[in-house]
Amino acid sequence: QLQASGGGLVQPGGSLKLSCAASGSIFSINQMGWYRQTPGKQRELVAVISTGGATSVADSVKGRFTISRDNTKNAVYLHLNSLNPEDTAVYYCNADVRRTMSDTTYFRFWGQGTQVTVSS
Repeated sequence: QLQASGGGLVQPGGSLKLSCAASGSIFSINQMGWYRQTPGKQRELVAVISTGGATSVADSVKGRFTISRDNTKNAVYLHLNSLNPEDTAVYYCNADVRRTMSDTTYFRFWGQGTQVTVSS
């Protein structure tokens, strides 16, 4: 399972750090990522990161958000800077997990979501 944390209320221009840790039966983790969703809209990709650290970031947050991971902790982080009200959303983490050595595929697990609200 994935446990996300770090959301909250922040003023425009402020910063937050979201964390997400995977636990349970884990043999290996491939790609990890963050998505966000606002009411009435589809979940959208924010950023993803490979096992080796290669990243891809949505144009809407490029230069403001940074994704990182700690493979020793099975964790992924999202550093949110220069926040604006349009960044208000529930942020979800995910991870592609191979649970045991005998698994031949990766399963995508999702965290429970953490609310980020940007408002003065």
